[in-house]
Amino acid sequence: MRALNIGLSEEQRQGVVDMLNKDLADSYLLIIKTKKYHWDVVGPQFRTLHELWEEHYTAISLNIDAIAERIRALGGYPVGTAQGFLDNATLREHAGDLPNADEMVERLVGDHEQVIRNLRGHIDECSDKFHDEGTADFLTGLMEQHEEMAWMLRSFLEGQRLSPSGQRESDLKVPAQV
Repeated sequence: MRALNIGLSEEQRQGVVDMLNKDLADSYLLIIKTKKYHWDVVGPQFRTLHELWEEHYTAISLNIDAIAERIRALGGYPVGTAQGFLDNATLREHAGDLPNADEMVERLVGDHEQVIRNLRGHIDECSDKFHDEGTADFLTGLMEQHEEMAWMLRSFLEGQRLSPSGQRESDLKVPAQV
């Protein structure tokens, strides 16, 4: 293979590839969790969460491919085994339990926020340490997508409760005690 001559040294490119492989591993764990919750959610929010999580895992799937292709463009090789993903990820599985819908959302919010913090650090490191502004820009786009997904999930948890009549509980008048 012809040597890459893109203005980054082998060490710079390898440093970026190592970070991207960590982001790839986290993305794989996040898509697994999102799909599992998509399949298993039950309750009054089933349809809303089922559809939201389908949107999320579709976007994450596209990001996985983009991360792997970025790694290849830098002359590296993406992690491609389940063990490799587990070894490189900062996210953790919750094997053997099935939380309720709210806990599923809580866990995914935490995972997206972890990914956002990781990406923020990787953006800084790409620019400051490895001088790879292209990858820093690429990671900024990924981070913005995770920020939006986390916001949507947090908004779900922060919503106001409705009574069976469809009114907000805070709007219902409670008779005064006599």
